[in-house]
Amino acid sequence: MATSLRARAYESFQQQIVQANIRPGQFVSQRELMQLLGMPLGAVRELIPRLEAEGLLRTVPQRGLQIAHVDLKLINNAFQFRALLEREAATHFCSAVSEADLEAIEDAHRRIVERARRGPVDDTLLTDATTVDWGLHDLMIDTLGNELISEAYRINSLRVRLIRLEGSALSDDALLPAMEEHLWFIEALRARDADEVARRLGHHIESARRRVLGLPRPPLPRTDH
Repeated sequence: MATSLRARAYESFQQQIVQANIRPGQFVSQRELMQLLGMPLGAVRELIPRLEAEGLLRTVPQRGLQIAHVDLKLINNAFQFRALLEREAATHFCSAVSEADLEAIEDAHRRIVERARRGPVDDTLLTDATTVDWGLHDLMIDTLGNELISEAYRINSLRVRLIRLEGSALSDDALLPAMEEHLWFIEALRARDADEVARRLGHHIESARRRVLGLPRPPLPRTDH
């Protein structure tokens, strides 16, 4: 039962980040965290060492618990780690994914693009687009079938989500370019071109990093290579 409570507390913490109820650098007490997560104090106390070990939270004497603070080092480290993990996953996914699944993935992206072009780009559409966006990345990682990589990726994804809360999350002006980049990447997947898949994934992740830093999005490279 204790293990189940710890797991539920961790899942709740993840959801609070996804829903932007926990902000980078925010200070909270154990009791405030207990109320936020809807979990008993004992489960929260057992959760804290795990969050500290994962770099998602730290204990500050006299001040309480601080959610990970976003700085340039964290941004660069998190996106570099993401690129390393996803490059391996994407090249494997290129040969492992079925045509039917690729068609469904592409269709989900095209539906988001159509909705965005019709408008309005509201919170519901942004939520759906984020689900489709992260869903592809999660699926590629999980297709490796390596629980160690999946766990490391999930932890890093929480860091990236915190970074996006501090910087620039998927917004109405970023939605269409992000989805078009995904469709450009999916095009390489459907061609089963592993080298091009790796190249386009690298561009996509660098584009996300630059958006967080408030830098211009790099233009899509030429497709002939």
